[in-house]
Amino acid sequence: MNPTLPYRRWWCALLLSSALACAQEVTLSAHVALVNRHSSSRTPKPGNVVLWLTPIASQADPDPAPPSLQPLRLVQHNKSFDPHVLVVPVGSLVEFPNRDPFFHNVFSLFEGKRFDLGLYEAGSTRKVRFDKPGISYIFCNIHAEMSAVVIALDTPYYGISDSRGEVAISHVPVGRYRLHIWYEEAVPDTLRALTREITVSDSDATLGTLRLATADLPLTHKNKYGRDYDPPAPTDNPAYPHP
Repeated sequence: MNPTLPYRRWWCALLLSSALACAQEVTLSAHVALVNRHSSSRTPKPGNVVLWLTPIASQADPDPAPPSLQPLRLVQHNKSFDPHVLVVPVGSLVEFPNRDPFFHNVFSLFEGKRFDLGLYEAGSTRKVRFDKPGISYIFCNIHAEMSAVVIALDTPYYGISDSRGEVAISHVPVGRYRLHIWYEEAVPDTLRALTREITVSDSDATLGTLRLATADLPLTHKNKYGRDYDPPAPTDNPAYPHP
């Protein structure tokens, strides 16, 4: 008997097993098309649409998404948050560095994670752990024009559309999932109506075009005390620098 035969059989079995394992994961793609059905002439942009998949009850729960090797940050700069939409695994610690030459006061007191980082100066950083699934709307109590969204998910299968509306979710095992969609300019009823069960297979790894109706939602919001924002403080006040 050839002494190398058992080794060759083991190696072939390993290769076959690896090939089958790879074949059971796909990259799921989709294209998002936004439709504004109201009178506004503003054309909605197809970026920052979030899609995620959760296994249905008959399928095993996915392993949680591994922590990011890079720090997760929502940077304050030029009186805006960057990025505007941040998706993180549940349990992630997110940094909020202030890179403006004046104070900020970051808070989220509505849905998702509720927190108030208080007033903090240029060059400093505060941190928040997003310890449960949810959508958190982030604002600054000083600058009414600042807003961002942090979406904490308990599934590793998610993607965010680019400026062309293209979405890719990688390493998705074949099986049945519930598809969820979120977009800032869509009303909750519209998003709930788009939630549905899908089947992911290695022969059909695309969702095609997802048409999402948007709405002319109000852009204003109250401060953390539930009141309208005060006018900007004078810029020559050294105790409270404000542009």
